[in-house]
This record gives sequence, C-alpha cells and structure tokens, in this order.
Amino acid sequence: MIYLDNAATTMRKPPQVVQAVVKALESIGNAGRGAYHASLDASRIIYDTRVKLVEFFGGDHAEQVAFTANSTESLNLAIKGLFYPGDHIITTALEHNSVLRPLYEMEEKGTELTILKSDEKGCISYEEMENAIRENTRAIICTHGSNVTGNLLDLTKIGKIAKMHGLLFIVDASQTAGVFPINVKQMQIDVLCFTGHKGLLGPQGTGGLYVKKGIEIRPLKSGGSGVQSYSKRHPRQMPTALEAGTLNAHGIAGLHAALDYLTETGIGTIREKEQALMWEFYEKVRKIPGVIVYGDFSGKERCPIVTLNFEDVDSAELSDALFTEYGISTRPGVHCAPLMHEALGTVEQGAVRFSFSHYNTEKEILTAVEALKELAEL
Repeated sequence: MIYLDNAATTMRKPPQVVQAVVKALESIGNAGRGAYHASLDASRIIYDTRVKLVEFFGGDHAEQVAFTANSTESLNLAIKGLFYPGDHIITTALEHNSVLRPLYEMEEKGTELTILKSDEKGCISYEEMENAIRENTRAIICTHGSNVTGNLLDLTKIGKIAKMHGLLFIVDASQTAGVFPINVKQMQIDVLCFTGHKGLLGPQGTGGLYVKKGIEIRPLKSGGSGVQSYSKRHPRQMPTALEAGTLNAHGIAGLHAALDYLTETGIGTIREKEQALMWEFYEKVRKIPGVIVYGDFSGKERCPIVTLNFEDVDSAELSDALFTEYGISTRPGVHCAPLMHEALGTVEQGAVRFSFSHYNTEKEILTAVEALKELAEL
C-alpha cells in the first residue's frame, strides 16, 4: 500500500515510538496514584513530555501543558471553557468541525460568531479579520494550516492583530505541529491546541493544549486527580484542572519518543522532504487533462497537501479506484471542513486529498501520478 493520507494520521511512526509504547505497556502504572516505582515512572514520563512540549512550542512553564486525547478535545476545552453568552468570537471558513461545531454550540447559548469567508483558492483577508472586531470581541480562533487545501495562515500577523485589540488568540495546530516551527511567545498565541498522531508522529489518543499562564479554562470534566481528594471541587491549578482521570501514559510515552525523534531529525529536514514530494506531485498532476487542483500554490511554504478532482467524477469513486486498482490510500469527501468545500464549490462532489509524509518516497509519488494519468484516460 502507498499511504498518502498523512493529514488524517501518520500511519508510519519512528521505530522508537513503537518501542516506547511497548515498554510503557510492560512497565508503568498510574501516574500520581502511588509512591512505588511503576507509578513514579509514569509520572516521570508524563512530566518529561510536558517539558519537551513546552520547549518544542517555545513556552515557559511545563505545567501549562495539559494532555488530552486529541486536538478535538483540546479545542472543545478552550472554546467551551473560556467564553460566555454575549462574547463575540472571530474564526474562518478554513476551520475543521473540531472548531466549528463547538463554536456553533456556543452560538446557540448566546455567544456571537463571525466566520471570515475565503476566496476560491481558500485564502482569507487579514484586513477583513481586523475589521470584524467589535467592542465585545473576545478572541480570534483559527487553524494554522487548512486540512483541505494545505494553505497556511500567518500566525504572527494574526497574533499582532489579537494583541493590538486585547483579544485571546487560540490556534488549531493539528496539521502543522511537528512540521512547521511554532513559537507561542513570538506568535503571541494564548492557547495552542495540538494532536499527537499527525505531524508529531506520536500514537493516536494523544494530544494537548498549551495555555498561557494567567488564562484559566473551565474544565469540561471533573473527577479523580490524585490530589485534593477531600475537596468537592476539582483542583483549579494547571495542568490538573484539565486532566481529570487517568492519563494515556502509554501513548504519552510514545509521544515522548516522537519528540526526541523530531528534535534529532530536525523538523526543517522533515518539512523540506515533505514539501519536495508535494511540489513534485503538484507540478505533475496539474498538467493532467481534466484535473482540478484546489488551494493557493503561489507561495513555497504550505502544508504537504494536494487536493484535487477529475472534472465531475465523484471524489469517493476516484479514491476507491486509486486504492482498489493501485493500492494508493487517499481521503475523499468533505474532510470535516464543510465551509472550505462551500468556498471551493465542491459541496456535492467532495475532493480527493493526497497528503505526504517524509517517510513517503519519490517512487510512490511517481506511481500516484501515473495512476491518475491512467484513470484520467478512461
């Protein structure tokens, strides 16, 4: 199988990630629930991973990193735990449903919402973003990179807009963490939401959020914490405030190993390889008669994603043919980003997404190109 669905999850992990998970399954207990070595080992690996993450994202305090199951949980925590009826929030049409659906739920409860439209290439206007700010605006929430087009948003520019107007800046880094450099201080990000199983190359079921010191998020859940057990209220200090129950220490051990791999390999090296594969694929497939490619390819830096269609062929039909006839795995449909597909004009057809990892090879890319050429001739 040629796996080109890395925007959904990076299926191939570094060997040390697999080894770390297996070792953890065999040896560690429940963090913070005992003074014996198995429990202490779990606590150490979790704390060490917090330290690595805060360094990786340019933050200051390890306790400001809370672990979750994925970026969807992180975004729900941030969106539902920071705002109230009457607050106004600005977001974009590029967003995944993990941003949109929690915002729609908040809107039903009285939170006001502005969604910035995108053009036919999936780009937004930063001027329109600033013009959308009102007296009651509390936050700008946006993705770093579109999971449909691969377009990047300028986080530094948005961070400046947010700070100039005293707004919270919340970022969904699902598609970019582990591939593009993110510095929460330089970009003036207040809450960074990330998942472990994509560019960070960790196991599924891992993720988290970095919360700037001084920002207090109301937790979605409460329960066991290992501390303050006689209190009727869940502890308010970070990270315990957002981590009720047993953490996925086995998965976090894998994420710990993945962060070591990323640091040793260099995310610049990884990004260079992935973008080289993406650009080679793009330059070849865009010349195939009948192929429509979506997104803005005017700049060099973009997520390693190419999303396309064959004229009026249903995206599911094309993706199925790629897999059944050529063993190429892609992602058809709407990609949980309905507003993006409305902007692209692909609501009914969907689109086929090819997304690349540094583990992919040039031979695999060329095979995928030839497969598309052959299918286009049918």
